[in-house]
Amino acid sequence: MLRVIFAGLALAGLLAGCAGSPSMSSPQTADTHNLASYALSATRSPSDTLAERLRHFRQASPQVIREALLDEHQRWMGTPYRLGGEGPQGIDCSALMQRIFSEAFALMLPRTTDDQVREGEQVARDDLKPGDLVFFRPPGPYNHVGVYVGSGRFLHASSSQGVKISRLDNIYWRRYYWQARRPLPRVELAERWLATREG
Repeated sequence: MLRVIFAGLALAGLLAGCAGSPSMSSPQTADTHNLASYALSATRSPSDTLAERLRHFRQASPQVIREALLDEHQRWMGTPYRLGGEGPQGIDCSALMQRIFSEAFALMLPRTTDDQVREGEQVARDDLKPGDLVFFRPPGPYNHVGVYVGSGRFLHASSSQGVKISRLDNIYWRRYYWQARRPLPRVELAERWLATREG
């Protein structure tokens, strides 16, 4: 009989001990969990962080490309047009595209409009995205090129006003619009922009 009572008391003590064990929400357990999370994040390699950032930019690539192009506009705005020019003292349309894509996206485009129009894949006008090259055939011996920045606008080196942003639906540009090309998929352009910032 004594054995039964002793066994019952021991069982009750064990049950009470289980009920009194710290829950997952206790401060001690939460602190341990936070420390483990901190240790895990502290051991992440730079490539893990880069991969996370790349995933973010994949989701936001059109906006990233647009912002990169608007930054380029600020850098080149007002630079006068000069046929054959390649720098801040004067630049032509295809050289501007070559400089923008090289410096913002680490992508080397050919030097001339005639060669740039062969880059990438052709896209329909109603499917234009930031980073697409837009081509025009105005009167005269030369074709013209710019880069679409979104919202119906493109960045280019205007022969009359230098580097500026113009509207595609402007009567002049609408009349002489020729075609558009996507030199690289947008995700890759965004990743290249990120790589230039990291490097």
